[in-house]
Amino acid sequence: MSTPDRTTADRESGAGPALGVTAATGPAGAGPAASARPAPAPTTRRTASGLPGRSLLRVGPVSVQVRRRSVLVALAVTALLAVAVVLSLSLGNPYVAPVDVLRALSGAGTPYDLVVLDLRLPRIGLAAAAGAAFGIAGTLIQSVARNPLASPDVIGITQGAGLAATVAITTGAAAILVAPAALLGGLVAALLLLALGARHGLAAQRFVLAGLAVAFALRALTEVVMLSADPIDGLRAQIWLIGTLAGKGWTETLWIALTLAVLLPVLAWAGWALNGSALDDDTARGIGLRPVARRIALATTGVLVAATVTAQVGAVDFVALVAPQVARRLVRAERPPLLCAALLGALLLVLADLAGRRLFAPTQLPAGVLTAAIGGPYLMFLLIRGRRRSS
Repeated sequence: MSTPDRTTADRESGAGPALGVTAATGPAGAGPAASARPAPAPTTRRTASGLPGRSLLRVGPVSVQVRRRSVLVALAVTALLAVAVVLSLSLGNPYVAPVDVLRALSGAGTPYDLVVLDLRLPRIGLAAAAGAAFGIAGTLIQSVARNPLASPDVIGITQGAGLAATVAITTGAAAILVAPAALLGGLVAALLLLALGARHGLAAQRFVLAGLAVAFALRALTEVVMLSADPIDGLRAQIWLIGTLAGKGWTETLWIALTLAVLLPVLAWAGWALNGSALDDDTARGIGLRPVARRIALATTGVLVAATVTAQVGAVDFVALVAPQVARRLVRAERPPLLCAALLGALLLVLADLAGRRLFAPTQLPAGVLTAAIGGPYLMFLLIRGRRRSS
């Protein structure tokens, strides 16, 4: 007499499997191991890119990860920038209603076309372009230095441009030569900075210390030149060193826009390359990156943008310092996002220029005075916060 199968016996006796777990029935002829397959584990819901808070954007064969919060912040700052531009075009003497400003910008034709399009728009366009360039330069330099206090006006780029511009102004050079001289001075300061800071692979601490040394030395030379110059020329140089948008417009905007357009492929690469800027050298090499070459390329791009914009609008301080860090905190990212920093830099300089024109009207303050008034307290905030973290 054959022994009945255990499963058959259980069915006949009415006993179920242990612990109340019902066994799965397999295909015909399958053994117990095949019929007792484990149930699939519950899946975790993820974004399209596999990372929380990010989406994968595909353009042909190219795939780009996009942080959704960055997109929202960029859209919000763009809307605020548009409002600031309309207000800046509207406020003044004469006052132009925002509706008339929009009609003038659309080409519908208003009695205020001359005021809006010819007198105010060139200066505001320059403020937006220069602010965006400062934001880009500050993001690149701070990412290379890994220091929120690093910016073109801290590491000597602004001081090099200021020294060259001061020499050009006080020696009676033509006004058209001031901007090229300032650009050359900023680039020379950048070369000196890279030469001093690149000995150990452009290490972050060495880069910042070399920049501070270059900045102090060039600033001292600028003071010597101004003290030995004619008082009128010295005053003109001082106004340039403060940074102002008065009397400037589309020509300076065009130079900044052309520089950014030429560097656009490099900036697109930089937006991706900044993702690995926070890694240490060993980790970066382990995943196939070249950290030293990457840092040198990012720093070179940053100082080139900073020198170009400083040559056009003067030494407008603190925009390149503040914009990247505010953007990083809004996005809640580990590094400053390039696009958001550019938009915040544009917004900051447009608002600073508006405040300089209207706060003490009819007296106009240079934009550099207002940005320094904003940047000074912010710099103290960063220093106090860093001290609390270290303690």
